Amino acid sequence: MGSRLSTRLLNICIASFCKVKQLEKAETVIIDGIRLGVLPDVVTYNTLISAYCRFVSLDAGYSVLYRMREAGINPDVITYNALIAGASKHSLLFQSLDLFEEMLRRGIPPDVWTYNTLMHCFFISGKSDEANRVFQDIILGNISPCQATFNIMINGLCKNGCSSEALMLFRNLQRHGFVPQITTYNILINGLCKARRLGAARRILKEVGEAGHVPNAITYTTVMKCCFRYKLFKEGIDIFFEMKEKGYTFDGFAYCAVIAVLVRTGRIEQANECMEQMVNNRIEFDIVTYNTLINLYCREGKLDNVYKLLDEIEKLGLECDNYTHTILIDGLCRAGNLDGAEQHIKYMNTMGIGSNLVTLNCLIDRLCKAGHIDHAIKVFESMEVKDSFTYSSLVYNLSKARRYRCASKLLLTCLNSGLKILKSAQRALIDGLRASGFTQEARKVKSKIRMAKMLSY
Repeated sequence: MGSRLSTRLLNICIASFCKVKQLEKAETVIIDGIRLGVLPDVVTYNTLISAYCRFVSLDAGYSVLYRMREAGINPDVITYNALIAGASKHSLLFQSLDLFEEMLRRGIPPDVWTYNTLMHCFFISGKSDEANRVFQDIILGNISPCQATFNIMINGLCKNGCSSEALMLFRNLQRHGFVPQITTYNILINGLCKARRLGAARRILKEVGEAGHVPNAITYTTVMKCCFRYKLFKEGIDIFFEMKEKGYTFDGFAYCAVIAVLVRTGRIEQANECMEQMVNNRIEFDIVTYNTLINLYCREGKLDNVYKLLDEIEKLGLECDNYTHTILIDGLCRAGNLDGAEQHIKYMNTMGIGSNLVTLNCLIDRLCKAGHIDHAIKVFESMEVKDSFTYSSLVYNLSKARRYRCASKLLLTCLNSGLKILKSAQRALIDGLRASGFTQEARKVKSKIRMAKMLSY
């Protein structure tokens, strides 16, 4: 009894060291234990194998198997499950199958977790049909599937672009008495959202409540983010406030997403309220959070607050990213401080940050809207790299300024370089030419656009 308890204590110590990635200390504990007459058992080696597979490599995990045999301890199903999981983690499909075959050769019968791990490995290797065959083996064999089996299957189908099949499987399982838990619902909702099937995701969300489950923060946040991704801002914000009424807490990402949408839709007061809640809930600020705050203050024209935040970022040892600088330049331009925006771009270049394409596109657009089109053209000409937005912004604003000849030349240059012009810019130029009586020129521009489209196919 004493020896068994000592081995159990040994295993607890090793598991604790493995959990915090201290594998050398775990090995030292085994050596010390053997010296004291406390011998490791199959649990000891299984813990080591799992840790080496997770934190080092499959080969490192497999090498423990040799030591195990030398110690006269036979591997069991958990041993091979850990090895197969290690191979799966590193997307080593063939090694997973080899280990499965080795397991069978040694007369170790696989359990449901062996099959679950194999299914997962097939899915992450993009082999949905093979994963489905493993699933059929479970259903038709003497192995009882567990909740995780169905979750892996539904998640794998969704991630491999088979959301319809995942939904069909879900319905079929329900007809056969399967009672899904909230995790299964969350997996399916997430898969449907990523497949742009928001209507189906909302229906499943409704079913969650009808089935007696309480949707959790993950459920709501998944649908909310999907709404924002597809510009369904009202629906996304409604979900946010529904969550708020039910007392759910949010992570920093969810708060930032909502605040960004509120700012974008002009609901500044509500954005400020959300920011206050975020601070009150002691959400840790990272550079994404600061960028959201800076954007909010820029939209309100509170540039003094923006500079205070920049000082705070520096004191905390965080680094501003390109998005931070783009927001600041946009804010300076919106406030009419175009010189300040250009000075900041020079500062970026001096500091070795380099003004990125988005930053310069932002400056060009704001210069045009402020009526400084010639200045915008100079910035355009100084740029080494240009994209569709660079050209589209200038073409659109030149057309609005009735400088059609310059806009037409720019549009043709863009098309000849293999880039596309946004439809809003195309319409501004063609409609402007027609309204000014240059119908023939409008037809020529339209023909050039059509020809460029044909050549790009």
